Amino acid sequence: MTSATGTRAGAGGPEEHHEPAPAPAGLADPGTPTTLVLLRHGETALTPQKRFSGSGADPSLSAAGRQQAEAAAAMLAARGAVQAVVTSPLRRCRETAEAAAARLGTEVRVDEELREADFGAWEGLTYAEVRQRRPDELAAWLSSPTAAPSGGESLDEVARRVALSRDRLLARYAGRAVLVVSHVVPVRQLVRLALGAPPASLFRMEVAAASVSEVAYDVTGNASVRSLNDTSHLR
Repeated sequence: MTSATGTRAGAGGPEEHHEPAPAPAGLADPGTPTTLVLLRHGETALTPQKRFSGSGADPSLSAAGRQQAEAAAAMLAARGAVQAVVTSPLRRCRETAEAAAARLGTEVRVDEELREADFGAWEGLTYAEVRQRRPDELAAWLSSPTAAPSGGESLDEVARRVALSRDRLLARYAGRAVLVVSHVVPVRQLVRLALGAPPASLFRMEVAAASVSEVAYDVTGNASVRSLNDTSHLR
């Protein structure tokens, strides 16, 4: 695995927008888009229970999650288009990314900005438990991207760091397809930013465990969402 800086280590803001850096001249076919293949990690023990599991928790994949990761890896290898793998530093994503990289014959790079939102005091709780114990916090979070769980991170803050990660990916992998293994909130933010949609759209997207979504960027930075929440490889 390698870090985002390339060191070898082994095997939403409302309208925040960062213009993608231009591709270096002569390094990519100017007609070839840069494609971000967004893969949510496979299930952990917390996933079926629908508990908040953010950057403050670091569970491994469950047996079901490992099967999902292998199914996604097999599908991506069959497609044959992905040329690089970048992942959140959290274990559930690294394990999912490693399964894909093994099939694709490439190494894994880690990008800290792709980590899940920090849910603070909500970590490990279900939505119903948060609604019961911290109703005011939940209402504020649902109505404003600047509100955050106690001790946690706002959706606005997540959007800013995810946009920075996106810009680095577009510059580094210009004209190529890169697998981005991340979590619910970062994947939703990447799709939202590509669409230019308002923050409220985050709560209207389904991003299932081991699902694949895809966003392509042309050389001018214009985005096209090609798919969302594809789970056909899991059937």
